[in-house]
Amino acid sequence: MALSFAVGAYFSPIMCKATNVNNHSYAQDLLYIRRAAEISDKSAGFTSPHPNFGCVIATRSGEVTGEGYLYAQGTKPAEVLAVEAAGERSRGATAYLNMEPGDCHGDHTAVSALVQAGITRAVVGIRHPLQHLRGNAIRALRSQGLQVDVLGEDLQSKIVEEARKACLLVNLPLIYRASSRVPFSVLKYAMTLDGKIAASSGHATWISSKLSRNRVFELRGRSDAIIVGGNTVRKDDPRLTARHGGGHMPIRIVMSQTLDLPKEANLWDLSEVFTIVVTQRGARRSFQRFLASKGVEVLEFDILNPKDVMEYFHDRGYLSILWECGGTLAASAISSGVIHKVFAFVAPKIIGGKNAPSPVGELGMVEMSQALDLIDVCFEQIGPDMLISGFLQPIPDLTPTIPSEDETFAIDPTVSPFESSIIFFYKTWDPYGAFSNFSPHPIQMPDEDGNYATWSSVEHYYQVIAPYLGTPLQLTCFV
Repeated sequence: MALSFAVGAYFSPIMCKATNVNNHSYAQDLLYIRRAAEISDKSAGFTSPHPNFGCVIATRSGEVTGEGYLYAQGTKPAEVLAVEAAGERSRGATAYLNMEPGDCHGDHTAVSALVQAGITRAVVGIRHPLQHLRGNAIRALRSQGLQVDVLGEDLQSKIVEEARKACLLVNLPLIYRASSRVPFSVLKYAMTLDGKIAASSGHATWISSKLSRNRVFELRGRSDAIIVGGNTVRKDDPRLTARHGGGHMPIRIVMSQTLDLPKEANLWDLSEVFTIVVTQRGARRSFQRFLASKGVEVLEFDILNPKDVMEYFHDRGYLSILWECGGTLAASAISSGVIHKVFAFVAPKIIGGKNAPSPVGELGMVEMSQALDLIDVCFEQIGPDMLISGFLQPIPDLTPTIPSEDETFAIDPTVSPFESSIIFFYKTWDPYGAFSNFSPHPIQMPDEDGNYATWSSVEHYYQVIAPYLGTPLQLTCFV
């Protein structure tokens, strides 16, 4: 089995919070959890709006007996495919899942497949990013007697975190979408060594190499949609297909305030893939009718801006958007806070030109100290070009943190850490407001019989139950 990572990287001991089977190799755990993440990525672009799921089944001796991943919407779950491949050798084996199964709406196929196959242990890379599903499958598996270890919770160390990050990366679109309420958005551009995306004349064919352009087709194939602005349509007349990437064909979206667009354009040809044009209300009604006659969907916004557009496509279920626009729209998208990651293809060419366009327009910054720093920057040589990628926004943390008393006081000085009447969990929080008293998320808390009861919020539970309790509470809730 060919893997893209080295087993030798996992020789360091792993510190665990939970007791596991004797003499179990945690290096093996990390190897196979990475393998689960690797195979899950094969379906990128096809499973949207669902996550990328992968499952590897291995015996106690370390032999892989079955693998599976979710191919596309409506296909068998990864766990079902893996146990079918493993057959009777699933009994007593360990299942490695890059992400907690997303069984919902009464469908427990993934969990049932593992239980009925005789799996005795499951290693899970990350919990499900969606609040209403997070922890459900893990609790279901544990209730059936399986030992479930979650990276970063039951297994902890630096190399465990590296394996966990591999699981995060294959489902970044869903993770960002769940936390920011907009689709995961990637800004892609190709530029010369002197920072130009075209000559002063507007000519831009081709800045990057064929190898780099093939990588762009792959990026398109992983995306739900591609966005360009009116300038790109007028100057480049793009097709915006993934014709060489082997992936699915993303929807094409054009953002134009004025609808000053040509009647003849490749994007109006819907023989391969659909096109949506978003514009400002009232713009060129006659041209809207022309586009409608071609089958192009036209959407009007009272005020056209990237944030509102992304919130709209979030509500339509889009997970990931690839922005291939010019500098003006790119700057607007960055300023609106909707761009999460950047892919910059830098070609070893110099074109010059005082008026030659750059990849990002005016952001209103006047000092270098205001520049936006990328996070987790990667460099990759693709033929003669250099691909530089990085995040403009950090990967959301799926595990809420509870601050210390000192941290709580720093956040809200009106709360004294020495005020004994304050229940301990009163000011728990995370960067997105989860677990605070003012969070809209429901919680589940144990009742007198040990069963879990659902409360609409922490504040609700606090107001109803806490006055009758004389000691601080240990908050254990599931959202």
